Amino acid sequence: METAERDDEIYGVPETAASGAHIRGMHNYLATWERSVDDTQAFWAEEAKKRLEWMVPPRRTLRGSFAEGDISWFDDGILNVSVNCLDRHPPQNTAIIWEGDEVGDCRRFTYGEALAATCRITNTLRTLEVKKGDRVCLYMPMVPEAAFAMLACARIGAIHSVVFAGFSAEVRRGHTHRRVNLASPHAPAPLLVHPTP
Repeated sequence: METAERDDEIYGVPETAASGAHIRGMHNYLATWERSVDDTQAFWAEEAKKRLEWMVPPRRTLRGSFAEGDISWFDDGILNVSVNCLDRHPPQNTAIIWEGDEVGDCRRFTYGEALAATCRITNTLRTLEVKKGDRVCLYMPMVPEAAFAMLACARIGAIHSVVFAGFSAEVRRGHTHRRVNLASPHAPAPLLVHPTP
């Protein structure tokens, strides 16, 4: 069977997609790449400052090396992942397009809606006295609410563990060392939220 495709064909990027791009055109891409290779630390320090909101800005960009396997980036900086994922984006822009298993099962969330859902879960966790450093087990299927629950934990500073919702209730009971177990009402043997001793 013959195809019209060739490896050397180049397809232009539609203007509607290109207009919002961070880097426009191959010449800009190559110049950016060269900067990232020639002065890696300065390049990534600039990117981190420009693209992330820091509670404590990092003074150090890179420590260690790939060769030794002990590399760390921005290790003296502090940020909140939840704030960077949600708060800094325009609330009316689409954050998540979720496609379920069934045809037509599609849900869209704006950043504003995702932030509101995350804050509701955050407040629920706070009413259960979850605080920074506490452990929370998330027992949820692959639904947007799982992302909101993870971001709620990050917002508080709670450590979270994600357990695939296909596991049995017996497996879930093995996680009683957690401060809170949070499960989806769609998971097998549903459990909304319960504090653990």
